[in-house]
Amino acid sequence: QNVTQTVEEEKPEPPTVQEIKQKIEKYNAKVTNCLLMKLNEDGTYTGFIKVHLKLRRPVTVPAGIRPQSIYDALKEVNLAEMTDKRTSFYLPLDAIKQLHISSTTTVSEVIQGLLKKFMVVDNPQKFALFKEMRKDGQVLFQKLPLTEYPLYLRLLAGPDTDLLSFVLKENETGEVEWDAFSIPELQNFLMILDKEEKDKIQQVHRKYERFKQRLQQSLKEARGKPG
Repeated sequence: QNVTQTVEEEKPEPPTVQEIKQKIEKYNAKVTNCLLMKLNEDGTYTGFIKVHLKLRRPVTVPAGIRPQSIYDALKEVNLAEMTDKRTSFYLPLDAIKQLHISSTTTVSEVIQGLLKKFMVVDNPQKFALFKEMRKDGQVLFQKLPLTEYPLYLRLLAGPDTDLLSFVLKENETGEVEWDAFSIPELQNFLMILDKEEKDKIQQVHRKYERFKQRLQQSLKEARGKPG
């Protein structure tokens, strides 16, 4: 059972550098791969998080643009700016993207970074980052504030993704500012909804057509039986 948790949690006092060092050592001792956290001299630290993509709606990307290469990423080349043409497609459901971030990286920056990696040009306000937790047989989702630091949450929970994982989903809480979208984006969204509606209607028609055929066949067989 999936339960979305909306209650705000009280934030504890910021940990000291020594406390962070101890937490990182404890975290790294549990790591079974090479994805360790590293403490910097200025008290910040870096590490890895994995984000599950659970997007039910298609995203908008540049049309006719090749996938981003390592060279483009290193040179911070924005391929989306090379064309004004747009197209829409579905990202693989529950795909996982691994990110190397800093303790100062916010939820807002994680969302923008994910969209950039997939060359998604949709407004970031259309998306939200959730933390997923498992408790007493339930799957709990809690939407994270844009100013939250995901790496600190990962540090507190430890490397076990069964205890805590991150999920990118559509922002369906009513906080989306539709005025921020362009007219082509809104028109494209309506076209997609119209297509989904027609596909659903066709599925229902096919379902009941098959049921009708089976029922007619049963009636035909029943009439052919004596008595």
